[in-house]
Amino acid sequence: MPDLAADLVRRKVAVIVTAGGASAALAAKAATTTIPIVFNIADDPIRVGLVASIARPDSNLTGINFLNAELTAKRLELLREMVPAATRIAVLVTGSSTTETTLREINRAAHAMGVQLQIINAGNSREIDAAFATFARERPHALFVSPDPFFRSRRVQLTQLATRHAVPATYALRDYAEAGGLMSYGASLTAAYRQLGVYTGRIVKGAKPLDLPIVQASKFELVINAQTARTLGLDIPATLLARADEVIE
Repeated sequence: MPDLAADLVRRKVAVIVTAGGASAALAAKAATTTIPIVFNIADDPIRVGLVASIARPDSNLTGINFLNAELTAKRLELLREMVPAATRIAVLVTGSSTTETTLREINRAAHAMGVQLQIINAGNSREIDAAFATFARERPHALFVSPDPFFRSRRVQLTQLATRHAVPATYALRDYAEAGGLMSYGASLTAAYRQLGVYTGRIVKGAKPLDLPIVQASKFELVINAQTARTLGLDIPATLLARADEVIE
């Protein structure tokens, strides 16, 4: 990331757009204090050190915070509503910047709910396979997948393994439910990328990053895959069906 950011600075680009986690934005910030940077991250941009203020970002940075790392407690609550008997829940993380937020929030929520957590790190496809081999032996009642960009790139692998091993799982983005995942809850990534384009266009036309407040997601969607629920032998509670923004049949 630092090498790529440095290369963009040498090319004297008009604006640097980053996505896929805080690491890219932090690399760009370290590489330049003059070229405008527009980021799109799930983490709190103040906590990870990108800006000091949401309303008035620092110098050359602004962007979109779609808050999915901050929705951990709500996602765990919805998973428990789907699988009320779940008292042992596996948590899949990568060790990225998103992991710290996820673990802090899920440990707090699990303690309040009386849920036991099993934390497993998986940073590549082989480690994902190994994680599910562990699940096959230890049989957790459900799985919580952290909102890490790497996992989104492996969503087909994750959702297929969860179904094959009959593990009810929750994810942060609707892409997972569309790929066969049981359920997702989070902000719309499509809307976040659209806003990323809007801010980039405004900067290209002369706007200053410090005059563009950080945009925080305000709409969150619950998507349930009813076919996967049937495959897992789950009856979707009426309360969840009523709250779902979409039910995939």
